[in-house]
Amino acid sequence: MNNALQSLLDLLALEQIEQDIFRGQSQASVVPRVFGGQVAAQALVAAGRTVPADRPPHSLHAYFLRPGDPGAPIVYTVDRIRDGRSFTTRRVVAVQHGQPIFHLSASFQADEEGLEHQEPMPPAPDPLELPTAAEMLPRYADLFAEGVADRMLEARAAIDLRYVGEPPFGSVGEPREPRSQVWFRTHGKLDDASGIPRPLLDICLVTYVSDMTLLDSVLLAHGRGGWAVGDVVGASLDHAMWFHRPLRADEWLLYDQESPTAQGGRGLGKGRIFTADGQLAVSVIQEGVIRVPRG
Repeated sequence: MNNALQSLLDLLALEQIEQDIFRGQSQASVVPRVFGGQVAAQALVAAGRTVPADRPPHSLHAYFLRPGDPGAPIVYTVDRIRDGRSFTTRRVVAVQHGQPIFHLSASFQADEEGLEHQEPMPPAPDPLELPTAAEMLPRYADLFAEGVADRMLEARAAIDLRYVGEPPFGSVGEPREPRSQVWFRTHGKLDDASGIPRPLLDICLVTYVSDMTLLDSVLLAHGRGGWAVGDVVGASLDHAMWFHRPLRADEWLLYDQESPTAQGGRGLGKGRIFTADGQLAVSVIQEGVIRVPRG
């Protein structure tokens, strides 16, 4: 486990300041606001801390309300909406400077048998044949403003994330099919020292990563490179995830993403996360603001 991964785990280990009230810190981001995946993962940790460990999350639905201040702590208040025989529901509000910045509803379920089917895993190359971020990003250094590549590497130091094909900033001016893929896993094996029980820890880490690249396919459809090259500005608006099957965040996961539509200054991204042996583990949908700067 590298230092960056340990720092991420420390970030998820929220401080409890009162019953059902937790406080979290923030890490440096590539943009001057709290990374959306961080606040979503922390909110899910807060919800999970009020639920028995044998009931992992099976879905979450969230809205990003205001940009978060990375220099200030975030307070998470959990409402215990329902504790049923099979399902548990929690609502979490994240607050900074007296204002809500994020709202999450999450549902947890006890394990049970049921009908089974899934879509097949799409073809993808072996992740070990793909370049790491440290190998890939220097190729595009001349496209970025000074310091951007370094900030991207720092922000992703805890996660080994590898693009299948060219990333959006490598295809500027060349519209492509609105589909993208990345493989990812944590930089190092996870243990039980974080204080967050598994599988909640794995699910929260996947929630963290799910916000990194989901809108890439929107950019690819229009030959845009994104914030990294300054040809669009954007932010996440809402985010939904369904957790279907067990996964481990420290083993390779394929994030297959596409964009069915963009309009009105917004773009929609859909994603499926598969385990390396082809199990469909997670479905994701996100809408984000994507605007072309004027002038």
